[in-house]
Amino acid sequence: MPTPLIETRNLIKRYGDKVAVKDVSFDVHGGEIFGFLGPNGAGKTTTIKMIVGLLQPTSGSVKVAGFDVQTQPLLAKAASGYVPDTPNLYAKLSGRELLRFVGDLYSLDRQQVARRIEELLRTFELAAAADDTIDSYSHGMQQKASLAAALVHDPHVLVLDEPTVGLDPKSARLIKDILRQLADRGAAVMLSTHILEIAERMCDRIGIISKGQLVAIGTMDELRALGQSGETSLEDIFLGLTGGAEEAAIAEILK
Repeated sequence: MPTPLIETRNLIKRYGDKVAVKDVSFDVHGGEIFGFLGPNGAGKTTTIKMIVGLLQPTSGSVKVAGFDVQTQPLLAKAASGYVPDTPNLYAKLSGRELLRFVGDLYSLDRQQVARRIEELLRTFELAAAADDTIDSYSHGMQQKASLAAALVHDPHVLVLDEPTVGLDPKSARLIKDILRQLADRGAAVMLSTHILEIAERMCDRIGIISKGQLVAIGTMDELRALGQSGETSLEDIFLGLTGGAEEAAIAEILK
């Protein structure tokens, strides 16, 4: 296998006596979409923030595109893009100004950035609103603007936390298609989602985290082999591995 574009090794994150992430190790390679799943509070977002350099691990290491996130942070961040679960954009900038600002942050050539901006605005169906301020955008438009901003510098690695939350079906389909195209061009795409159907259809491999520990990783066929006999859907496998099967059965009884 080629060198992975995301490498996590023995990641641990403690908050006082609480261990949020316990000895997590996995790789994500170029050309694949990697789904990162887990119940609320399982450690997904904490792990993602360590990968993109927003949190420092208590111990362990992360490499992005071969660069150590702790010792080579600028190189690691230059090779990656990050889309958080809630867009936090500059409300009084227009969509076009936001993308130009991001291009300046990465010290990209102005003419190259101008072409890239127009391409992204068309791709994300934001061209008509490109000169409107972001505070006039709907949630879905802000989500698309956030993803466009993460792609201005054409990163090798893209990390997304719940990228389709709150999107209408058309926008969600557009983003899924774009992520597939990015992976097919050789990028490593890592995303977390609570929508298991999306993960099952989109992702080449899936990692499942529960109570801070990585409890399973693999393709759907490999996860089926780990699950209980007869479990074929990702939902059943997920509930079986994370201890959610009993809760689901109780909820069904109480209906």
